[in-house]
Amino acid sequence: MKFYLCIDDTDSLDSIGTGTIAEQIQEKIIHQGYGPCSLVTRHQLFIHEDIPYTSHNSSMCFYGEVPDNDALTTIINLAAEHLDTVAAVGSDPGLCVLAYDESCHYDELMEFGIQAKQTVLTKADALTCAHNHQLHLSEHGGTGQGIIGALAGVGLRLFGCDGEIKGALKNAAINQTYLVAELKKLPEVEQVLDLTSKETLADTTLISLANRSKTVLYRNQYVLFVRKDDNNQYATLPKAEIRRLGEHFYV
Repeated sequence: MKFYLCIDDTDSLDSIGTGTIAEQIQEKIIHQGYGPCSLVTRHQLFIHEDIPYTSHNSSMCFYGEVPDNDALTTIINLAAEHLDTVAAVGSDPGLCVLAYDESCHYDELMEFGIQAKQTVLTKADALTCAHNHQLHLSEHGGTGQGIIGALAGVGLRLFGCDGEIKGALKNAAINQTYLVAELKKLPEVEQVLDLTSKETLADTTLISLANRSKTVLYRNQYVLFVRKDDNNQYATLPKAEIRRLGEHFYV
């Protein structure tokens, strides 16, 4: 059984961060003998004065495998307990877990995620959508406002064209040149695409790793976007520019 798990609004400016908490939950799931789990994706949501957030208003999502509903219940309880334990004081944590059914249609859930990038949504909106899809959605402190982002993160991960892979390319050196084939051996890279044309680059194409770049979720794959530099050589994009793509590029 495939499941999606997302958390939101768990941190403060000096806490360990929502992404780290998501990875800690993954570690506990694997310690229980379940998994494997995917990499964590960061989903940027709407920035507005009516939406409380720490610094960027983003949620963190991943998916994994469990054998049955009993195991999924164990994972939900595990994640909830971990949030209750480590979420920062003053935060408004939310947890969303979806038992994925390939025979179901998740258009409403994906649309909720897309709307959460563009407008102010309410807890009532989130609870209605969650009820329609019979998924787990729970508050874990404060106002519980984080359920909105947690639900949105699951919808955006299902959408498959939104989100940064947490962390930079950990096993590649800056200011080095790599073949596409070499980059695709990294767990964070499944495809390397030309930013302008969206074309897949051949395995023999050389890429200059000019900065601590990141991959993004695009068409349900971990994609490294590159473009030609002043020397007509493909080079990676800086993280700040990749983050700006999420404001208009994916959706």
